[in-house]
Amino acid sequence: MEAPELSNKDCIKCHPKIVKQVQEHGGKHKTEVGCLDCHQVHPPMYPKEKAIPKCSECHSGKPHYKLANCLGCHQNPHEPLNIAFKGKLVKECLTCHTKEEQQLKAHPSAHTKLACNDCHVKHRFVPKCSKCHEPHSAEMTNKDCLMCHPPHQPLVITYKDNTPNSFCAPCHDDIVNTLAKNKTKHHDLACVYCHRNKHGVVPDCETCHGTPHPAAMLAKYPKCIDCHNDAHALVK
Repeated sequence: MEAPELSNKDCIKCHPKIVKQVQEHGGKHKTEVGCLDCHQVHPPMYPKEKAIPKCSECHSGKPHYKLANCLGCHQNPHEPLNIAFKGKLVKECLTCHTKEEQQLKAHPSAHTKLACNDCHVKHRFVPKCSKCHEPHSAEMTNKDCLMCHPPHQPLVITYKDNTPNSFCAPCHDDIVNTLAKNKTKHHDLACVYCHRNKHGVVPDCETCHGTPHPAAMLAKYPKCIDCHNDAHALVK
């Protein structure tokens, strides 16, 4: 006896729960395949094992697809992006997120030592920095944190030229306090005016001041701070 031909509409009649799952969380299993693209035969004419395909029949050619036990994370093929995380996961995530892997390895920090799901407790979930870190100041928002600290290379600190001194002060309170007490022209400058664009940049005094003194004086005192003491506490 020849098996009857089925259509996707026939599947809907008996499997409304699965249809709902695919509609709500199917991802590409909703948009790029139909029921019969995966389930090409149906019990009882064929055993159940033949009706359920292996993931590798469609998913191959990428490092992520070489991982064992697909159903350990993707527990329901009809909701492939409803991903369950078990244990401490790193290499499994980095097979897809290669840019993040490169950043974590090239710029080691405390974040490099964490499992990916220590922060990303659900797939595509991005926590606020304040979940683990105290903000530099009360007015800081999560957007402010990310403006300076890329999460996968947090010590590669860059900032805009309108970054307020209050963002710098919690780590450099002694310098900020010294600058606040000093009444020379540097008192009125923002930290980022001198330490521009990237954390750790220390400009040469000549960048702003040129060469204001005679050559003979500079030969005897080659460093500006030999006389002017400290850029944050200038003396004349």
